[in-house]
Amino acid sequence: MTVNQNEKYDYYTKVAWTIYSLTAVVLAAVLVLFVAEDNEEMFFYGMMTIAGAYVLRPNEKIMSKQILRFTGISKITEEE
Repeated sequence: MTVNQNEKYDYYTKVAWTIYSLTAVVLAAVLVLFVAEDNEEMFFYGMMTIAGAYVLRPNEKIMSKQILRFTGISKITEEE
C-alpha cells in the first residue's frame, strides 16, 4: 500500500511540475506575441517570465499541500 501511494504521489508531483512549467511557457508566449511592441520587449518578456517562474517556484511543502488538496494523495515517510 505504501509503495503504491508513494508511486502515485511521485506521478502527481511530475504532473504538477509539468503544469507549472507549461503555464510559465504559455504566459511567456502570450506576453511575447501579444503584449510586446518591439524586439527589446519581446526579449525581456521572454526571458524574464521564465526567470521569474524559476525564482518564484513553489517549494516542496507548498506543492505537497496542493497535491493533497486536489488528489487526496500524500507522501508516506518511512520512520525507523
